[in-house]
This record gives sequence, C-alpha cells and structure tokens, in this order.
Amino acid sequence: MPRATKIVATIGPASTEPDVLAKLILAGVDCVRLNFSHGTAADHMLRADRVRTAARNAGREVAIMADLQGPKIRVGKFVDGKAALEADATFVLDAEYDGLGDADHVGLDYKELPRDVHPGDILLLSDGLIELVVDRVEGPRIVTRVKVGGDLSNNKGINRQGGGLTAPALTMKDMEDIKTAMKLGADYVAVSFPKNATDMSMARLLANAAADEAKVSHPYMIAKIERAEAIPALQEILDASDGIMVARGDLAIEVGNAAVPALQKRMIKMARASNRFTITATQMMESMIVNAVPTRAEVSDVANAVLDGTDAVMLSAESASGRYPVATVQAMATIVTAADESETIELDRDFLDQTFSRVDQSIAYGALFTAHHLRCKAIVALTDSGSTALWMSRHDIDIPIFALTPRMATLRKLALLRNVRAFELEEFQDRDAALVASVQLLLRKGVVNSGDLIVITVGEPMGSAGGTNTLKIVKVGELLARPAEAAA
Repeated sequence: MPRATKIVATIGPASTEPDVLAKLILAGVDCVRLNFSHGTAADHMLRADRVRTAARNAGREVAIMADLQGPKIRVGKFVDGKAALEADATFVLDAEYDGLGDADHVGLDYKELPRDVHPGDILLLSDGLIELVVDRVEGPRIVTRVKVGGDLSNNKGINRQGGGLTAPALTMKDMEDIKTAMKLGADYVAVSFPKNATDMSMARLLANAAADEAKVSHPYMIAKIERAEAIPALQEILDASDGIMVARGDLAIEVGNAAVPALQKRMIKMARASNRFTITATQMMESMIVNAVPTRAEVSDVANAVLDGTDAVMLSAESASGRYPVATVQAMATIVTAADESETIELDRDFLDQTFSRVDQSIAYGALFTAHHLRCKAIVALTDSGSTALWMSRHDIDIPIFALTPRMATLRKLALLRNVRAFELEEFQDRDAALVASVQLLLRKGVVNSGDLIVITVGEPMGSAGGTNTLKIVKVGELLARPAEAAA
C-alpha cells in the first residue's frame, strides 16, 4: 500500500544540486517548497526547473510550492553582527534609526511598530528566545526593559505576545514574488501571516491574474496559520483557501508553546471537515540539521501529526541547509509509513452525520463505503478537477486512492492529498475505453493485479469538471477480457 501521508521538503543550498534533488525525490518527496524569504527570482526559477527535470527522470510528478515571505517585522543590523542583551537592561527599538545597532539600541525594518505597541506589551525576538517588556513609546522609539536576555543578531524577527501587529499579509515584494511563482509554474502559493479571509482572497486574485498572464493553471492557495488573530477567524480563512499550513514557529511565539498541540489538532480537524488539506510544519526533524538520526521526541511529533490527520508533514532547514537532507526525508518517510499503518479505521462512524447535496460528492462517499466493506484492492477516481479525490481523502481508509487525470495541473495539485496517488491518463470520450485504459495503467504501475476487486468512479459525459456520476465495482481480469470477447 502506498504511503498515505505526504512529505514537503524545502529546497535550499544543501539540496539545489541535481543529484541531491534526484535522491530526495527517490527518497519520497511529494512536494518541494521554494522559500521566497531567501534567494532571487533567478534562484527560484533555476530550482523549479531542476525539480521538474529530476521528477521526469524519476518517472513521477512532484508539486512545487511557492512560500511567500510576508511582512518583515524584524530588527536592523548590529555593529558586530549581534549584540548581547543583559536582563533588566534598557533596550531601544528605533524606527527612524538607519545605522548599526549595539547593546543599547537598534533600528527596525517594520517602521509601523511604534504605533502597534503600548506600555506593558511583551515583544518576543529571535524565535522567542529574547523577551522585551515595553516601558514607553516616544514617537518612533520603543523603550523596553530586557526581561529575558541573550545574543540578538542581525534581522531577527519580532512578535508581539498575543498578536495584534497591523502589518498587511501581502507586501509589494510578495506581489512581485507571486508573478515569479506563476512564471515558474508553481502548483501552490503559501501566504504568510494572513489574518482573515480578505487576505487570502486578495492573494488568490493576484495569483490567478498572474497565472492567466503566464498561461498556467490557477494555483491552490495555502494559508499559513501563524498569527494569533488567525485563530478566531480560522473558519473564514479555511473557506477562502484550498489548504492551510499549521506553521508552529511564529504561532507558538504569539500564543505560547503550550497552546500549539491542541490548536494543531483543532486546525486539522476543522480543515478536514471543510474539505481542505493541511500541512504540519516547523522543527519536525530539527536535530537532523546537524545529526544523522532524529530524536525520539521528533519521531513522536511527526507520528502524532499523522495520527491527527494531517495530509503532509514539512521539512524546512533540515532539507534546505542541513547536513543530511536525503537521510532526513528517508527517516521521515519511515516514520509516517509506520504511523499510517497504525491508524484505526472508523469509516462507518465518520459517515453517521455526513450530508451532501452534490451527485459527485455522494459518488465519492459511496466509493469509500463500498470499497471498505468489500475490502477492495483500490479506489480509482477518473477525475478532471480532482474534487472527487479530495472528498475521498478527507476520510481515513486503509485502501489506496488512485486519481487518474488528463490534466497535468490537476495531477500536481493532488500531490498533497492524504492517501491519494495521481497518474496521468490520456483523455477519452468513450467511458468503457477509459475504464480499460485505467486498469491497464494501474497494472503497469504494479498497484493492482488480475483478479483484484476495485471501485472506479467516472463521469458521463467524459471530460466535464465536477461531473462524476457513476460508480462501478469491477474485477480487474474480467474488465480487460470483455473488449476481447466483444471483438471475437
């Protein structure tokens, strides 16, 4: 049975070379992430081209995610590259200071910060390792007391505990990066720090316009949930997105580390109920940046995300700049496979409160129910848009789902869906010919054998998005024998 949970790997200096990319794809990467916080447009174009080439050489398709930087809420630079902040010392963040900072003060990239904070607010810097308490605001200067000190280096991020910073989700840089993402044919665009549905709708409009100009398919839009304000607006953000990323780094800084595990479970549950996919990210295999094996805590973290129902788990610095990018993907694949196999299937209970009004959705659920009770070898969805496979993937089942589509864009967009494997199938106008071709394809791929019982969903007439209206239960050998009998 194919691995159900998917793997996203960030591409960077440690993984840009073609031979490393080839090994990553063979190790099990389903989607590569291009981090637009680093590198130039030319860097991203080169990496995307190499990913497509490596995927073709491996005989499979790998999706590409463009992850936007979002607003830069960061300190400026220091004289020696960093400064040691002592506990109880005074430290000033100055929005008008353009020089190099020291242990007493530093400039700000985000010039609006003095308007967003008030006395008593807690500012967390350097991923929460340094804590400042706002004493007073003097025009462009924020005078703080160092509560938890440490070394503060160039361009480290700033979070306000509890959220509340007004920086817009989309910057001018992001708008230009969206155009680059569409030129390179990104399948997903991840939006950093969205606060509401409006942020996601605006990003989608820009991405669709850029896609039309580049003559590529509209991308799936992913909302990165990393602001405290996004939590109460989660349902509206889900409704405006195709998927979400549980971005545990910045989210933990704003809401506190202890709140994140429960929020992770809640977000994944809400996404599945809303027919959206989820990616769980941040520090999943952090120790493998420098070590050849993960810690037991990291193994448990990855496995628990799978058991929570996430569609995909993501690597960041581990694969972008770590010492062991290929070994990290291999280790992650082993962990998620074991977690997939340990899941308890309760499909009948899942369907107790399900309601639907669309024919294609009812066919998708019928296929799951039938395959589960007949113990079929596979569920096969002939799909144009991918929606049938999406609905099927929202429920846990120990039977693999194979989505067959003539649309390359659909094939790549399905890369992140839990328990779905997509293959390209030529376009047919005749349903019976399509069914025979699908079974022949699956036989060639080695995922079914003659005599296997499978469930197939298909739409008539062929080729219309959202037109799935037929469910067939077939035995592989018998289906292939019928055309020969008719010809005789």
